[in-house]
Amino acid sequence: MAESVITAKKPQVMTLQPGKYYWSSCGKSTNQPFGNGAHQETDFQPVEFVITEEKPVAMCLCKHTEDPPFCDVSHSKLATATP
Repeated sequence: MAESVITAKKPQVMTLQPGKYYWSSCGKSTNQPFGNGAHQETDFQPVEFVITEEKPVAMCLCKHTEDPPFCDVSHSKLATATP
């Protein structure tokens, strides 16, 4: 299986409104951290998640989180040679 694209080695902190969202697990979306269909030529699928009330979240951009789509600071363990 191919590796996902690391778009940043830090989270994107944002406030999300209630609703359904799709997190880009492949890292190829131009609408990070959300999917835009760029995964279609990969082995990856977007991760659907639901927010039930307005709240701040830290979205994973390194694509190595064990709690997708949220940051779990896995980016701190990545080699410094990656973006």
